[in-house]
Amino acid sequence: MLRLIDSGMCDPLYSVALEEVILESCSKGLMPPTLHLYVRDRPTISLGYFEKARAVVDEEALTSGEVFLVRRMSGGSTIYTDQGQLIFSLTVDQGAVPRPEDAYALTCTVLVRALRALGVPAEHKPPNDVVVNGRKISGSAQTRKRGMLMVHGTVLVDTDLDRMVRVLRPRQDKRSRTREQLTCLREELGRPVDIGEVKEAVVLAFSEGLEQRPVRIPVNEREKGRVKALIEEKYGKEGYILQF
Repeated sequence: MLRLIDSGMCDPLYSVALEEVILESCSKGLMPPTLHLYVRDRPTISLGYFEKARAVVDEEALTSGEVFLVRRMSGGSTIYTDQGQLIFSLTVDQGAVPRPEDAYALTCTVLVRALRALGVPAEHKPPNDVVVNGRKISGSAQTRKRGMLMVHGTVLVDTDLDRMVRVLRPRQDKRSRTREQLTCLREELGRPVDIGEVKEAVVLAFSEGLEQRPVRIPVNEREKGRVKALIEEKYGKEGYILQF
């Protein structure tokens, strides 16, 4: 069985706190492997755990309040997200996928299947990108804690790609990504794409790829309490967000 949580359009702080709570619930054996889907309700910069905000985000975007800022528990590069992106996280026992490259291969292969079902000729570009005709449409990151693996990433549906390129600064160890190197479902299909349509394709692809039946099990009261506490004590604290 694969637990399915659909948080819909949600607050950025709620999304990062809930991901930690999901990992906790799975690690304690309280919940089965879990697929979480959500859309952030505003333009948001998600910092990789070890990233320095001012090194990777445009200074004007930070000071103007144009984008909201959160720090997630996984490493990897800083990313831009908005209402035009579907975000997923998959949490499973670490022993099931022991090698990082296999975790990326699993999720990227699933996303390729979902995007192809929607009519887009997607391909996996190792280690952790999905591309369409050479242009990036999805990227992933992962973390391993408490015996669990969590892989999370985005599917660009109708995101503001111009803003994405403008507000992100390239890391010193990476080349900057240009607007021409990015794409989204709306551009590829030439029509507006409903997020619900993408969710259905992603859930079906994960179900087939993992050979697990998806069952909707909503966030329970204990988990809601932990989310609230983590926002107050950690994720909502400026000291945590800007700690590096």
